Amino acid sequence: MKCTSKRFVSLMMVVIMSAVFFAGCGQVKYAFPYDQGYDVTSFQIIQTDNPALASPFAKELCIVTEDILDHENVDMSEAGAAVLMDVARSEVLYSKNAHQKLHPASLTKVMTALLAIKYGSMDKVLTANADTMVTEDGAQLLGLKKGDSMTLAQALRIMLINSANDVAMLVAQGVGGTVDEFIDMMNNEAKTLGATNTHFMNPHGLTDEDHYSTAYDLYLIFNEAIKYDVFREIINMSSYETVYYDKQGNDISKTLYSMNRYFAGEYKIPERITLIGGKTGTTNAAGHCLILLSRDTNSDMYVSVILNSSARAVLYQEMTDLLDEIGK
Repeated sequence: MKCTSKRFVSLMMVVIMSAVFFAGCGQVKYAFPYDQGYDVTSFQIIQTDNPALASPFAKELCIVTEDILDHENVDMSEAGAAVLMDVARSEVLYSKNAHQKLHPASLTKVMTALLAIKYGSMDKVLTANADTMVTEDGAQLLGLKKGDSMTLAQALRIMLINSANDVAMLVAQGVGGTVDEFIDMMNNEAKTLGATNTHFMNPHGLTDEDHYSTAYDLYLIFNEAIKYDVFREIINMSSYETVYYDKQGNDISKTLYSMNRYFAGEYKIPERITLIGGKTGTTNAAGHCLILLSRDTNSDMYVSVILNSSARAVLYQEMTDLLDEIGK
């Protein structure tokens, strides 16, 4: 399945309007074949009767139009959705329910990190207040208290490596001005990237009925994030040591470990595959989720996503089997 890159509706409309103008056919009506309310992302427009018009529109992004399940060694029966993208060869190698709206859990933090990198200043000092507190039972937390402070660079690493939800709130407030304004930024960025089956209600991924994404949309967001060196650097870290400060200026030292169990050595990646990094996510509603960037022996890149798996051990077995299909 061919992959295509991102030029959006404006380009498409220019093509259509130009066709009308130069043909001199003012009476001819041209229907734009995509509506944001459709159940598929905007990139599926290239499957229309005239794909030549849309090929510049998404030239370097993978397009999923159907399930691709013909891998006898891959059992995704306990996963809600999954994709495996061969970025170098412009192919979708595996796809199950790629456009199904599901809870993304902490895979949400990929978007939070993307916006922090694009619009934030890494040396900006962020200070925790009442709006950055997370009180949900069982939520992964650093344990921020009001008045605690750290730089955005520190917060970004803590959020991605240790998946601290209170730090995600700190990042959102520091970059967006308010958490609500940051959430608006998240949803606008999702539309810009073509992730039209995504809607965010918070910067961390804790459960909300109106907070959802798809395996394909998460690929689009992750694909944008990995363009940044700092993002790739952070997701490749298995641990992080840092010092931040309480409201009196006292040091708070932390050593944090990646939530990615491949890095912890609990599970093994296929031998011919090198794991660059990724993001984990788990809630009761989302199940067990994982997005990864990997490379093969030729240094070709692959993005893999699994959502709503039934258990952690199952998730990692599914992901290992999926990555084992690379090069076959």
